[in-house]
Amino acid sequence: MTKEDEILDFLNEHVFQPILDSDTSSVSLKRGVRSTLMRMRKLSAEKMLHFYWTAIVGTEKSIAFARMMTQEGFSRFEDADVLEEFRLRFSTKWLRS
Repeated sequence: MTKEDEILDFLNEHVFQPILDSDTSSVSLKRGVRSTLMRMRKLSAEKMLHFYWTAIVGTEKSIAFARMMTQEGFSRFEDADVLEEFRLRFSTKWLRS
């Protein structure tokens, strides 16, 4: 498994797949998840980490997307349990291993 696959598997399990599998998530939220996945699949592991941390810091787009996720009751990149596990699993040291 590649490092890119490991990151995507983690994010799918903790953030994306619950939204995609839900009967109650909005079409807009599902579209946003699919768009995010398409963008991330084109990135190297290092750039995926940068993408993740940029979303945490917040861009206009990521803030609106996170708000929609919260309003619909789903986990976000910023949620403490997701954030902490991501930080423990995917560090710059991990990239070099």
